[in-house]
Amino acid sequence: MPSTSYYCSVSQGFNFYPDAQEIVGHIAKLKVAGKELKADLEVTTPEDITGDNVKVVGIMSGISWDGGMADPIEFQCQVSVKNKQELMVLQHSDLSDTSVEFQFKVFEYDPVKKKYFPAFHTDDTDLKGLVAKSGSDLHLNIDMDESGEVANPINFALSLGVMPEDEKQDIHMAASVDGKFVKAWGIKVG
Repeated sequence: MPSTSYYCSVSQGFNFYPDAQEIVGHIAKLKVAGKELKADLEVTTPEDITGDNVKVVGIMSGISWDGGMADPIEFQCQVSVKNKQELMVLQHSDLSDTSVEFQFKVFEYDPVKKKYFPAFHTDDTDLKGLVAKSGSDLHLNIDMDESGEVANPINFALSLGVMPEDEKQDIHMAASVDGKFVKAWGIKVG
């Protein structure tokens, strides 16, 4: 099964420069254990650099998926001080509810069409899953020390792995502006 991995520019995500043409990723929505994190980072959307800025939960530094319907999606992103505080409480709690709902979008530059396109995304639809486990450890980690990649706004690194719920969901992908396809994530049970 082909895997997908993107390394995203945090600097470009926070301070978008059209001529840099680096991969950028956003966590548009994130709810963990019933706690919805605030979309409080205002950024430029690479698809519409002249339009209004959008608010996102996190600026991605990386995301990966091994490509199988039951494989987790693992991502790392930078979040605000407020969201760091919320995540710290969750990280140090006994979570009986490990549910996750999230939306993300990774933008890549197409040198043929000379424009950005969404290369890996949820098509503005919530993906539903559970915090991934390694043995008895949940894959949910928020750094206590602020990140140094971008000084302002103050931000912290989050790492989260999400296993799919027992339902078929769609992940949207593209190799170029025109080369789009959809893959299944999750297996319907029952």
